[in-house]
Amino acid sequence: MEMKQLRSFIAVVDYGSFTKAAEKTYTSQPTVSAHIKALEEELGVQLIARDTKNLRVTQKGKELYDCACGMLALQQRMLDKWEDEDRKVLSIGVSTIPSGYILPPLLEGFRKEFPDVVISIHQSDSEEIEDAVEKGTCDVGLVGEEPGAGLLSVPIAEDKTVLIAPDMPAFRKMVKAKDWKKLLAQPMLFREKGSASRKSAEKLIELLGKDLRDLDVAASLNDQEAIKNLVEHGFGISFLSALAATDRAKAGRLLVLDTGLPEAKRTFYLIRRKNVQLSESAENFIKFIQK
Repeated sequence: MEMKQLRSFIAVVDYGSFTKAAEKTYTSQPTVSAHIKALEEELGVQLIARDTKNLRVTQKGKELYDCACGMLALQQRMLDKWEDEDRKVLSIGVSTIPSGYILPPLLEGFRKEFPDVVISIHQSDSEEIEDAVEKGTCDVGLVGEEPGAGLLSVPIAEDKTVLIAPDMPAFRKMVKAKDWKKLLAQPMLFREKGSASRKSAEKLIELLGKDLRDLDVAASLNDQEAIKNLVEHGFGISFLSALAATDRAKAGRLLVLDTGLPEAKRTFYLIRRKNVQLSESAENFIKFIQK
């Protein structure tokens, strides 16, 4: 069974005609007919029932059609991957905090050393990035939690989770007094489920003595900038990365309170698949970060 035979077969099914299939595959009608005959002889079944006027795909032909489409799609994905490697494409999956505060300076330095690498960036939460790296959709990932056993990880940066609140008199009083009871009674804004920031926030809230079921959850968002905007305008409070909160805290637009808990510390990781040979560009990126 050859790929060219499968292409002819798919074309006959798609266009319902040997003549049309030959046109679309840039071959002759006798060649298309020979390809179909070869497949039928090899498989020992009739794939196309035909007479002088009509053409009908048999049940076995329909089954082969689905299989053949999958095989050609797989071949194309492989060829696309090789083409990307030849063009020195690097696919990076990155969760929210690393995408805004860790990746940019890394890419600036990496591009100076490897200016011919084309970089593709996929941003999502940590769980989705881990899944993308495991499936090979992304070469490497930068995430805010240590991944499962199926991936290799290298710590690359540290951060901590802090509480942010509006810079308003009532909140200034609560923050100054570190009145966690009153603070945690305020409307709460969370990152989306699956986010490492969300998991960190929920852990700290429980350690501070608040039952998660008793929280006044005002909203869940996948955009940290939207969370900062809402907090700044008095919509509620939130737990967020210190890296993400620094700019507005310095500008006097948000209040920041450190819990002082060891569990507030966060580590960001570079992740990759185990026992898989990555592209030269991906290996160079890993070596650059480790250096």
